[in-house]
Amino acid sequence: MSTASDPGALLWAELERRLPDAVALRHRLHARPCPSGDEAETRDEVLAALPVRHGVTKVAGTGAVVRVGGPGPAVAVRGEMDALDVTEETGVPWASRRPGVMHACGHDVHLAALTALAGAVDRVGGPVPLLAVLQPREETYPSGAREIAEDGVLEREGCQAVIGAHVQPLLPAGTVACTPGVVNASSDEFTITVRGQGGHAAYPHLTRDPVVALSHVVVALQTLVSRGTDPMSAVVLSVTTLSAGSAANVVPGIAVARGTVRAMRTADREAVQARLVEVASLAARTQGCTAGVEFVHGEPVLENDASLAAAATPLLGESGLRVSPDLRSAGSDDFSYFSQRHPSLMLFVGTHGGTAQLHSPAYLPSDDRVRDVAYALTAGYLAAAELHRQRTDHEQGARHGH
Repeated sequence: MSTASDPGALLWAELERRLPDAVALRHRLHARPCPSGDEAETRDEVLAALPVRHGVTKVAGTGAVVRVGGPGPAVAVRGEMDALDVTEETGVPWASRRPGVMHACGHDVHLAALTALAGAVDRVGGPVPLLAVLQPREETYPSGAREIAEDGVLEREGCQAVIGAHVQPLLPAGTVACTPGVVNASSDEFTITVRGQGGHAAYPHLTRDPVVALSHVVVALQTLVSRGTDPMSAVVLSVTTLSAGSAANVVPGIAVARGTVRAMRTADREAVQARLVEVASLAARTQGCTAGVEFVHGEPVLENDASLAAAATPLLGESGLRVSPDLRSAGSDDFSYFSQRHPSLMLFVGTHGGTAQLHSPAYLPSDDRVRDVAYALTAGYLAAAELHRQRTDHEQGARHGH
């Protein structure tokens, strides 16, 4: 934690003072979750807890960007607003009051922490202004982060960096991963449609069976990663649904498979997709069928800025959080659309301690994690502000011939 002689000490102290209100907000958001694309109520609840006198820009349908701390170059801090189509099983008094919808991914924690940081910056000042990014549709397509990034609002607001944090039950409570480089994989979905010639199951020689053909396709795809990509570079290809036919004595004309491809390198992402199309087509042809492949392109690779990670690490330690070893996963997050355009840092905040996994109906991070996420976001914000100051000083020195 900063000392009294540190100009940031007032910010940390004010942040701590605001945590009870942030926890109360977390409870309200958790009790009234809003699904992806319908986050207006959540947005308005969070806006009511934010200082908005320096301007609010509506974006991405139900999203908003709030400037805190006056004009000038700023650091953006992202908070996701959407909940999941999950029926809650936590039993807490502030559990979801909307059947079938739940904050099972910690977005309520992220938003509450963001309001504490924004309020502290507004109250005691910060080294640079802050942009509170209230993002819709993190859990579904079309991505809210992509729409915000492509809108250009962050560039218009003078954004110098984007900071995010996500709760992570794979880490112990009280720890934060601040990993440089790629931390999350790209994520794309595919649909393979195999077409053959249907007929009576008693006369298979008169058919071109798409079920058998699709089975060959699925088996062939299992070697696409194990024998087609560098084993030192993570790639995941999973076929997750199969569908065909409706009667036991009828060979259908069509069989369909769906699945996902994830990669930690953009080059692998592109290569695997190209090979998937080729392998599916060739495997289906061996059975006298054809195969077509359609992709829904999702999030790109999420890459943390190495300088931001290095600058934030000591601040995390000073705040009392333990910095964990590097954490990377084949999970994905549309925060990656920000990392493609701005220096960015995604921090993973540990919640393990009796909690279930993300997206589980029993997943409920402790209220103490609001503090941890707020501290992680603050460390990222201060690190980005310091790097901006260093760049500005360097540019001014260069202009003056120093």
